[in-house]
Amino acid sequence: MQRRVVVTGIGVISPVGTGIKEAWKNIIAGKSGISKLEDPEYQTLPCKIAGFIKDNGSKINLSNYFSKSELKTMAPATAYALLATKQALEDSKLDKMDEETKCNTGVAIGMGMVDLEDICKTYEALKKGYHHVSPFFVPRILPNMAAGQISIKYGLRGPNHSVSTACATGAHAIGDSFRFVRNGDADIMVCGGTEACISPMSIAGFCRLRALSTSYNDNPEKASRPFDKLREGFVMGEGSAVLILEELEHALSRNAHIYAEVLGYGLSGDASHLTAPRSDGRGAFLAMERAIRDSKIKTTDVTYVNAHATSTPIGDTIEVKAIKSLFGDFCKNIAVSSTKGAHGHLLGAAGNLESVFTIKALEEGILPPTANLENIEDSDINFVPISSQKWKKCDRRIALKNAFGFGGTNASLCFGQYI
Repeated sequence: MQRRVVVTGIGVISPVGTGIKEAWKNIIAGKSGISKLEDPEYQTLPCKIAGFIKDNGSKINLSNYFSKSELKTMAPATAYALLATKQALEDSKLDKMDEETKCNTGVAIGMGMVDLEDICKTYEALKKGYHHVSPFFVPRILPNMAAGQISIKYGLRGPNHSVSTACATGAHAIGDSFRFVRNGDADIMVCGGTEACISPMSIAGFCRLRALSTSYNDNPEKASRPFDKLREGFVMGEGSAVLILEELEHALSRNAHIYAEVLGYGLSGDASHLTAPRSDGRGAFLAMERAIRDSKIKTTDVTYVNAHATSTPIGDTIEVKAIKSLFGDFCKNIAVSSTKGAHGHLLGAAGNLESVFTIKALEEGILPPTANLENIEDSDINFVPISSQKWKKCDRRIALKNAFGFGGTNASLCFGQYI
């Protein structure tokens, strides 16, 4: 028999709050974490809004958590991952492991984009002379350094893995970790994604792709609106979410709190376009279908889909097409929502943050709402508009979590209520 894998710890650093309790409370309330970009360098750009990490209601200050010397060695995204990991390990009561446990605990933390601001500043420093380039420049921009720093800090000697698959990064990191535990490569995995992508360079780049929302600069809370007729682009967010995945018997042996069970994992490629998803939704369909098959359940066992839906006109429509193609007439019995209306799109940290909210939905039987969904384009599906809903009664709550990235990379995770 294959080993069963459960979630025993969660850490969150996000635009809707720091810590799982605050973030979940704000998500269920439909509270937005999107705000204006006030710095002068943003004022000439078409998009002037983003989702910054909120810490006690204000923008996070990393100097409150790390020394100057520590911050020299790591990019902000790595710092976010370290903070989220600390929360997750404490939540799972694994912050004080013995040496044997450390040997069987791995790390898989991904990053979608390296710190563009760091690269720009280092290029300007080089103009002044070679010795102005920081010796920590290369370690700061390597995508695997979040995983590396976590492994070093906690002495974790299991698999040390990093994923970088654009906006599917966080979901792929969880899925790969699920397989590591299921296959016996580790008993515990610290996994997720992290992103510190908000900068003039990144905002400008995504604006040139016409991917960002530009019509709500004066009303940022309304800008991210998945599935809504008036959606016109995503809102960039930053942060990290880290999950502790653990082999079931190992978790039970130490009386760990179990949030949910990871049932399956599906991957696919669109093989179609650099940035746009395949128009017929075939890539998304295959990822979801494979996750269900890997879970050894029936399609009709799934009653909730936490969608990737970023609030782009093309992407949301294609994902709905894929969901309808997979579920057919059963669509009337499922709910679909996207929490990006509240926190924006965290790029490489999107799939993992939204997995957290999917897991909490499974645990509590509450469906998180799609914020700002005021003009529903497709009435065939319950998109959980504006307000949270109770999960309809069923034998076991089971959900899919989708994540898709540029280059046509797709991931779908299947989570189940732990019974």
